[in-house]
Amino acid sequence: MPPTPPPKTPEPEDNWPIPKFNLRVEDLDHPGAQLFFAALASPGTDKHSRHNSNGVLEALKYAVIASFEWLYAVPECAPTNVKQILLVLRPMDGVAYTFGSHHEKEIHFSLDHIENSRDRAREEILGVLVHEVVHCYQHNGNGTANGGFIEGVADYVRLHSSLAPPHWRRSAPSREDNWDAGYERTAYFLDWLESTSGEGTIRKMNAALSGEGVTWENARIFEIFGGAKVGALWRRYRVEMGGESVTEDDEHKSRKVEVDETAVRSYNPVYV
Repeated sequence: MPPTPPPKTPEPEDNWPIPKFNLRVEDLDHPGAQLFFAALASPGTDKHSRHNSNGVLEALKYAVIASFEWLYAVPECAPTNVKQILLVLRPMDGVAYTFGSHHEKEIHFSLDHIENSRDRAREEILGVLVHEVVHCYQHNGNGTANGGFIEGVADYVRLHSSLAPPHWRRSAPSREDNWDAGYERTAYFLDWLESTSGEGTIRKMNAALSGEGVTWENARIFEIFGGAKVGALWRRYRVEMGGESVTEDDEHKSRKVEVDETAVRSYNPVYV
């Protein structure tokens, strides 16, 4: 009898709390439905990316793992409350949206949008799935978090998953632009904040929005993890991106706020 082979060493993704996935297609004859399955039926061409996984199940797992890796870093910190994600493909306006209970989430994805993304269907499908799955797992200050921040974090993960659409531009914001415009505008601002405040800044911000009694206001995530109020950080970002010149008044407003350093040093995020 041959020796028993040693147990397989699990891949890193095997350790993440992957939920159960369900799929509902409300119009199988829709061109978007046919394109959805065709686009995910075979591996991609990038040998250096997990984008080359194939099949609907693998695409959903990829979206979950991308969300975990960019928001929680290690399996021990990932939320375990989501037990099931239902993906609904249906004809509708818009792109996609996510809702659900603490344990069960639903992602509704527009078949019309998939059809209109024919030229780059695979990348767009994966990018939208990553964005929407982030909404299943990110913390939100018990429902009080700024909506632009919530959407910006989702696109921040999409950006770092190398799934940004071709129309996204890391362009200089103007004085009329707001940091919480959401989506890619906020995503690029958060990416800048991650680079200037240190690796893990966005993860810490996300974590600080969890826990009983936590709100957007009392979490003070920009002051604590960015070192200044968000308005000052946004002005600094606009200047560094070449969107405007610095005035004496801007210099005064952009000085760092006083932060309780003891609170920062003792910060120990609790994940739920």
